[in-house]
Amino acid sequence: MTSSMPPRHHEIADDLRQQIITGRIQAGERLPSEATLADRYSVSTVTLRHALAVLQREGLVDKIHGKGNFARRPHRKIVYVGGWGTLDPWTAAETSLRVTVRSATVRAEGRLTTLLKVPTGSLLAEFSCVSLQGGTPHGLARIYIPNDLAPTGVGDHDSPSWGPITRFGVLDPLPADIRETVCARPPTPDEASALRMGSTPSVLAITRVATDTTGRTIEAALLVFPGDRIDAVFTTHPTNDERQTQG
Repeated sequence: MTSSMPPRHHEIADDLRQQIITGRIQAGERLPSEATLADRYSVSTVTLRHALAVLQREGLVDKIHGKGNFARRPHRKIVYVGGWGTLDPWTAAETSLRVTVRSATVRAEGRLTTLLKVPTGSLLAEFSCVSLQGGTPHGLARIYIPNDLAPTGVGDHDSPSWGPITRFGVLDPLPADIRETVCARPPTPDEASALRMGSTPSVLAITRVATDTTGRTIEAALLVFPGDRIDAVFTTHPTNDERQTQG
């Protein structure tokens, strides 16, 4: 008969996770040594390290070489609502979630020429955004639009904040069509550094392309969120023809 009991290191991870989440182990507090924890749970140090590795991947424990393992406050997740880069209203309403923005004029190269369907060297307005909650980065976005559609005053400057943000988008009114491509992948070194990701294994990368009623591509957005700090929601609205067919 096969046992359904979870591996011992998962049981240990569950117990330590609960202590961190409930505050019995405070954020920033150093955990007992690995040898002490192994003795406490009556397991080998190898098993104990497997348990800590689970929590490190979840962002609940940081291992600092030469110093030990430290508890971290659980990251609060934000919700990305597909379709126009909208953030969940409850998330966006919190004044602690803010977005810093840097705008610049750049020339289209490589992937941008394909996404925006423009010749190499075409002028684009670039908006580089970082969303932060309580000083912790929650997402990166680079938004590109043709220069003739750029709001007045775009150039090489920084905006300290857009205040409470409702979406990662620049243009109004809404475009006629939006296509989003979503994938999970390892972060680039620059992304890992900007998002302070530590041992988080992957990011959610979203490429959004918007077109107007004439079919012109008017915006391309490259968004990156740490996998442990984001939930993405996509809603499909059937057309009238589809409803009639199903009826």
